[in-house]
Amino acid sequence: MIAPQDLVERALAASTSRGCIVLVQARSIANLRWARSTLTTNGETLGTTVTVIAIVDVEGGIASGSVTVSAPSLESLPALVRRAELMALEDGPAEDAAELVRDVAASADWADAPAVETAESFATIAPGLGEVLAAGRRDGVEHFGYAEQSMCTNYLGTSTGVRLRFTDSEGRIELTGKSHERTRSAWVGRAGRTLHGVDLSVLDAEVRQGLAWQERSVDVEAGRHRALLTPSAVSDLMIDLYWSSAALMAHEGQSVWSRRGGGTRVGESVADPRVTLSSDPSWAGQEAQPFLITTASSPYGSVFDNGMPVPATRWIDTGVLSSLITSRHTAAVTGLGFQPAADNLRLDVEGGSGSLADLVARTDDGLLVTCTWYNRTVDAQTGLLTGLTRDGVYVVRRGEVVGAATNFRFNESPLALLSRIRDAGAPVPTLAREMGDYFNRAVMPPLLVDDFNFSTVSQAS
Repeated sequence: MIAPQDLVERALAASTSRGCIVLVQARSIANLRWARSTLTTNGETLGTTVTVIAIVDVEGGIASGSVTVSAPSLESLPALVRRAELMALEDGPAEDAAELVRDVAASADWADAPAVETAESFATIAPGLGEVLAAGRRDGVEHFGYAEQSMCTNYLGTSTGVRLRFTDSEGRIELTGKSHERTRSAWVGRAGRTLHGVDLSVLDAEVRQGLAWQERSVDVEAGRHRALLTPSAVSDLMIDLYWSSAALMAHEGQSVWSRRGGGTRVGESVADPRVTLSSDPSWAGQEAQPFLITTASSPYGSVFDNGMPVPATRWIDTGVLSSLITSRHTAAVTGLGFQPAADNLRLDVEGGSGSLADLVARTDDGLLVTCTWYNRTVDAQTGLLTGLTRDGVYVVRRGEVVGAATNFRFNESPLALLSRIRDAGAPVPTLAREMGDYFNRAVMPPLLVDDFNFSTVSQAS
């Protein structure tokens, strides 16, 4: 395997333009998959990609061009740099052009080899998984799911001397149980930097509890109901809200964060005053990329900002919108501070306490939503989403689950929900069912919210 540092240096040496940025990503993934209570596949994959961003002087300004390839050879890098330079010339002056980042201390581990993940990462969960699958075969419960552990080591080098490295570790596991000729289905998931410490028997107990609750059906009509949202369901909704938070889109009147008459809603009260939504790359157990990596400019970031530090921020601070996602360019356009997006997200509700079970016990009447699925934006300017509930909607009465309702389609604004919180538990690391493939450093509380819009009955299972 070619050393990532050699790829960076060789590509930079081949540059003949105003500037050059090189990103090398070395990724390794180990996974286990099972279906019908039987292990089906397991494997390990290794891969390397190189992105070259050429910064070129053109008539009227400065241009950028970006090219990404997989498994490059050292000999192919000069041609890759030429392609990026040609692309920059074709694209013309960039609106977000700026001086490249410089005077950043090199990462202490810059010279280290990429971290590699192997199937040994499953040593602590494999025995428990085997017991769960064997019990499923014995008891007539079909288990489906997978476990995945990945390592992605990023190397960022620029013609201005930036040399940064970060190893991004992610673990996730999903377990679905089906019974009674698959007429019942329950799901649980977990995510974190590692799967060490995950107890498969606990996950299986949660799945079996859901299947047991489904023994009794309770008729519930579509409409607005008080809803108990699991941390997973809250995570999907908050990630959608977070991804709508580009300042430029708000400034141009295209999002829920747009102010009537122009500009953004930064400084406005937008949620229950107990609510704080925040990010911090240094959170223990949720560590995320501490410096900016951007392969293409967009409303969310600029290639010219590669290597800038990603600070902690409160997006919503005690109910007030305090920050939106900006690059240096969009910060200047919108009049806001520079605030790049981070790869983790946490929701806190002041006074929230206890687990999901505790929240259920405190609830007089409501519908417990396990997770959401197929969420899509209906109206960006109101933040309205539509989606489906999946794998269990349970009826709670007088602090107990008394049965299962049908699944529903819902129409809701995640932002509007933050003003209708009735009760909340403590935040916990969770796996978003819909967004987990793209974002799995979320720490969310279970929520009890008023008037959740279960718009129609769904046949989804």
